[in-house]
Amino acid sequence: MKRYFYAQIIQIEMVSNPRPYIFIMAILLALFGFYNYVIYNTDGYVPVEKLSPVAVKGQQLFQSNRCWSCHQLYGLGGYLGPDLTNVYSTEGKGPNYIKAFLNSGVKSMPQFHFTEEEKDALVEYLKQVDETGIYPNYDAEIEATGWVKIKYRNEE
Repeated sequence: MKRYFYAQIIQIEMVSNPRPYIFIMAILLALFGFYNYVIYNTDGYVPVEKLSPVAVKGQQLFQSNRCWSCHQLYGLGGYLGPDLTNVYSTEGKGPNYIKAFLNSGVKSMPQFHFTEEEKDALVEYLKQVDETGIYPNYDAEIEATGWVKIKYRNEE
């Protein structure tokens, strides 16, 4: 009985025509290509702002010292330290506050031995991050194209 059933399955597989499947796959690929063309060629895309050369140096320092492991920007990153998206403009904080933490470190944050130039670069990077985003951003809305329209700090 088992052998008969297995033989029937093999026979059905051998008789089936692969052409309809190839046709269906071609249609799916064409639809996928058209969908991507429409999504990526709409005017809903917001170009990324360019960082200044000093801020690029600060971003490189932020990444090479693995700050992402503990801190977040725009809500993305580690959870050990605070989100640094708006640390530059938060009342009672600012460039001197940021430099003080870089100098001394705190409980779980190591003391970095940055030069004054490196601290300025990190502050400039955090300043430019602060100018471009608000976190958490409660004024975001999803457009029909799938893009998320958010309110930027420099649009206030």
